[in-house]
Amino acid sequence: MVPVYTLTLAPSLDSATLTPQIYPEGKLRCSAPVFEPGGGGINVARAIAHLGGRATALFPAGGATGEHLTALLADENVPTVVVEAKDWTRQNLHVHVESSGEQYRFVMPGAALSESEFRQLEEKVLTIESGAILVISGSLPPGIQVENLTQLIKAAQHQGIRCIVDSSGEALAAALSIGHIELVKPNQKELSALVGRELTQPDDVRIAAQEIVNSGKALRVVVSLGPQGALAVDANQCVQVVPPPMKSQSTVGAGDSMVGAMTLKLAQNAPLDDMVRFGVAAGSAATINQGTRLCALHDTQKIYDYLCNR
Repeated sequence: MVPVYTLTLAPSLDSATLTPQIYPEGKLRCSAPVFEPGGGGINVARAIAHLGGRATALFPAGGATGEHLTALLADENVPTVVVEAKDWTRQNLHVHVESSGEQYRFVMPGAALSESEFRQLEEKVLTIESGAILVISGSLPPGIQVENLTQLIKAAQHQGIRCIVDSSGEALAAALSIGHIELVKPNQKELSALVGRELTQPDDVRIAAQEIVNSGKALRVVVSLGPQGALAVDANQCVQVVPPPMKSQSTVGAGDSMVGAMTLKLAQNAPLDDMVRFGVAAGSAATINQGTRLCALHDTQKIYDYLCNR
């Protein structure tokens, strides 16, 4: 298997709790919080570990929250490369309301990252072996500009590192402008923004994804379509995978689980159709869990077998 690394510039310590109901001003009695590591790339590395693979997570960590985050990853046997940061790692809160089934996600700003801290992370990235896969996922923290991200990707590609980018908006567009990105996973709205037009017809999504591949910006484009699964395009084929109907408990972590599963298959040199089937299976498996839990191997394998055999 090709070595896999992930980079998270704005990691988080995520806490999840339950409350019977939610209303203003009163005291909301909550269950004991469950703490989990958070941040795009970190969750991708965790998902890969849950699915029986191995990925090393690179990230900055600061203060007691950063120490807690790093300890939780050690508990999950996720290898880490950590740059010590001055600002404390942010802490997010996810609240599930039992009476309504609603979710509330309180997402704090990422901890500021200094130029020196970013350079240290970049130096860690550039020690990765040629041919390895680097998943860059999550938002940019205060202090870091899109130009910093593109410079890092260019330097990594120059070293022979294969980059997957799971981001949105300006950061995703800038990454694609570099070209030869291994894999991107926009949703339909994000894809529409990338190509500069509305995608209203079923074929519009396929055509837009093919444009990005044909232009050389990305080798593979997988468009997440919610309950309709995903549409995957590379230079040779186009595949849509629709998951079986299931009751969704939470969408938190579904995208990261999907990227983790696809990255694992890519590291195993699997074909596009197998890669996207496993990705849709892992993303769907994550939705049947409450709170911030990612995919489980048993659930993912069950859905994957269904997709392979239908």
